[in-house]
Amino acid sequence: MTLLAPTRDEMVDAFLKSDGSYDGVFYTAVRTTGIFCIPSCRARKPLPQNVEFFETAREALVSGYRPCMRCRPMESNNAAPEWLRPLLEAIEQDPQQRWRDAELQNLGLEPTRVRRHFQSKYGMTFQAYMRARRLAAAFTQIRAGAEIDDVVFDAGFESHSGFRDAFERVFGCPPGQAEGVGCVTIAWMETPIGPMVAGATETGVCLLEFSDRRMLETQLTRVRDWCGAAAVPGENQYTRELRAQVDAYFAGERRDFTLPLETRGTPFQEKVWAALRTIPYGETWSYADLAKQVGNPAAVRAVAKANGDNRISILIPCHRVIGSDGELTGYGGGLWRKRALLKREGVPGLARGF
Repeated sequence: MTLLAPTRDEMVDAFLKSDGSYDGVFYTAVRTTGIFCIPSCRARKPLPQNVEFFETAREALVSGYRPCMRCRPMESNNAAPEWLRPLLEAIEQDPQQRWRDAELQNLGLEPTRVRRHFQSKYGMTFQAYMRARRLAAAFTQIRAGAEIDDVVFDAGFESHSGFRDAFERVFGCPPGQAEGVGCVTIAWMETPIGPMVAGATETGVCLLEFSDRRMLETQLTRVRDWCGAAAVPGENQYTRELRAQVDAYFAGERRDFTLPLETRGTPFQEKVWAALRTIPYGETWSYADLAKQVGNPAAVRAVAKANGDNRISILIPCHRVIGSDGELTGYGGGLWRKRALLKREGVPGLARGF
């Protein structure tokens, strides 16, 4: 496995605890049964000495293991399952198309399976996902000056009242007032240390969090509150560029990020986040160092809280802050990810935790 992977002890511990935050990061194969699983599988646990780990499902398959029928690892990884790809491609080609059960069946898909996947993957039903996509496109058209009468039917709605109701639920205002509100585009991206959720407005990146972070829902709410905008799935110029820059970072080809950021916090939070961006690649500061940098040496706990409230991981490098004793301290994405990021940046081994 790569240097970015957790240690064997961490993987064993995660598997024994059925820790879903590691799903998609590695796969567990059991020598005595010939089966491989995702970490969160609830099946009876084997003895650690009978377990080996793989970075991808493909590696487990070519090593002679078969997928677990309980956790279905071929469907639970971070990439879209093969059976769903024709649908996702069709949606990208025509986001306005209405997908009823008959259309799904014509594509060779079982509607119940599609609904179950979207509920599990995105936390919303397939129809809610499609409705949000159509509304996002409609919002863009209205902001560009299109007539509402034209947008209603282009967006696939059968009546003005249905469109207005759906639009107002998502965006918090009637269509005629859309010019005065914003839209946060939410996209999913894969990284070597797990999937992330990205968010961007029309002016910059406002969110980058690991998808399993417990605070993700809170952070999404804060983004909507601070930006005064609804969050809808999709892509825009900043989510696409963010994906490219994050990929380059993990490939060791990029140290700095050039995207505009929408931080939107209290004055103190914004001062801390700005200070975080000055920590050089490959170096670490203590919380005391960070407090001094913001001009308040006594505010160690306050800067630690602001550090934890950072909504734009990696680009605002809160992972570069460690304890004054050299130990790795709390990180929303998990300490193993903090260590992986610091290793990626070539930080020398610390007193503990490396």
